[in-house]
Amino acid sequence: MTAGRAVTVVETGPLATVQDAGRPGQAALGIGRSGVCDRTSYRLANRLVGNEAGAAVLEVTFGGLVLRAETDVVIATTGARCPGGPHNAPERLAASQQLRLGPPVTGLRTYLAVRGGIAVAPVLGSRSTDLLAGLGPAVLSPGTRLPVGEPTGPMPGVDVAAVADPTAGDLVVHLLPGPRRDWFDDTAWTELLGQEYAASNDSNRIGVRLEGRPLERTRTGELPSEGMVRGALQVPQSGSPVLFLADHPVTGGYPVVGYVHDDDVDRCGQLRPGQAVRFTASHEAVDRRAGRSSAG
Repeated sequence: MTAGRAVTVVETGPLATVQDAGRPGQAALGIGRSGVCDRTSYRLANRLVGNEAGAAVLEVTFGGLVLRAETDVVIATTGARCPGGPHNAPERLAASQQLRLGPPVTGLRTYLAVRGGIAVAPVLGSRSTDLLAGLGPAVLSPGTRLPVGEPTGPMPGVDVAAVADPTAGDLVVHLLPGPRRDWFDDTAWTELLGQEYAASNDSNRIGVRLEGRPLERTRTGELPSEGMVRGALQVPQSGSPVLFLADHPVTGGYPVVGYVHDDDVDRCGQLRPGQAVRFTASHEAVDRRAGRSSAG
């Protein structure tokens, strides 16, 4: 890393953190993966500036970030489109020049990649900030100086990435039955798939709390703690589902009625408070059941 190669945070907006691909494979030690909420947008941001796949970026929640370049850098933003940034396209930010991101019209999280990657010190193999566990670099604050690494690959030679907007349109996500599907009868499962939920104001990087008609259980009591993964749809006693995102706990005691497909979890990471979401039965699950019926 070249001495002095850095960017400085001037303003953060509601929340800005350093994130990368996270800490996979350590759940048995009680360490969650964490990392970016929208992996698809994260990977695109790094590709646009020629970074390695696992390079650290900034995850900006609902815009508001103001960043100053200390030396010439190349940047790109992806995910939720904010006014003021080079969206889905690389752009040079000259020394002393500021980038100012306004609030996005749609979506929630914007990913800002700097060529060379954000080179803060890794913790347990990752530069991700885990809000639940308190691991990784601190949440960004005004005046934070972020070192930038040396570029390791060529620029991709792309002016603008022609990709679909991950925040556009109605959000319908695919759901597989979970290990505790039997805690809910067919009426509750139909209710889960048939209604429109709204993302709650209480949502965060840990999970999206969903508001709608409560689901009724067929069993009382609680489970011993079980392992949890990104995309698990857990139903607490209130009957209102919670969809786990990047900073989810590694264990939980409420029944998991289903799992959202991994690519769809990326899109759920862009849900803003009040936004609607629906679930649809996964074709994979339907095909699997049909195969079992044929075999029987």
